[in-house]
Amino acid sequence: MRDFDLESFAPRFLKALADTGLMVTVSFAVAAVLGVLLGLLLYATRPGNLLANRVVFGVLNAIINTIRPIPFLIVAIALIPLTRFVFGTGLGPLPATLPLIIVAAVAIGRVSESNLVAVDPGTIEAGAAMGASPARVLFTIVIPEALGPLALGLTYILVALVDATAVAGVVGGGGLGDLAMRYGYSRFDWVTVIIVVVTLIVLVQAAQWLGNRVARKVMHA
Repeated sequence: MRDFDLESFAPRFLKALADTGLMVTVSFAVAAVLGVLLGLLLYATRPGNLLANRVVFGVLNAIINTIRPIPFLIVAIALIPLTRFVFGTGLGPLPATLPLIIVAAVAIGRVSESNLVAVDPGTIEAGAAMGASPARVLFTIVIPEALGPLALGLTYILVALVDATAVAGVVGGGGLGDLAMRYGYSRFDWVTVIIVVVTLIVLVQAAQWLGNRVARKVMHA
């Protein structure tokens, strides 16, 4: 076991923490928008719903069911050619956001659909009976009614993204996962590994606390 060098560890740790923050923030922000829209489209095109369309629903459902079971590490590796094409490189925290966004958007889409389906059909029928357009029903009735559970679902995905960034570090994404592998495990520096693990636990707990707080405020609004 190597002696722990705090002087060289500190700047590496701060950079890794910043890289992880970048990956989580960018991927979650983009995936939340895409995922909620995907879930909304899935919900609206379900048979018997406002914009029922078996073809659109079937295609979207098949895409989600194909991507969701694939482990994130495999998705990240498979998308390296696309990542290089988009960003010019497959290394670094920003390129790592591409597979993170895709995986998170698909997961959010399914979570959103599940929460939207639970909305009372009577409320939707009342809005439609008053002459509201399908788009207005979706954005002014369905989404507000599902906002509390949706916030909890997004919290779950946010926590999963923190975990996924650690995996992204293994394939050149940087961040805390890369720090733990390159300077911890590879050099038998277990102090570094332990610090990274504790930091990830703190980040996950903070994300969960924030999500729960937002969900409580939304549900009591």
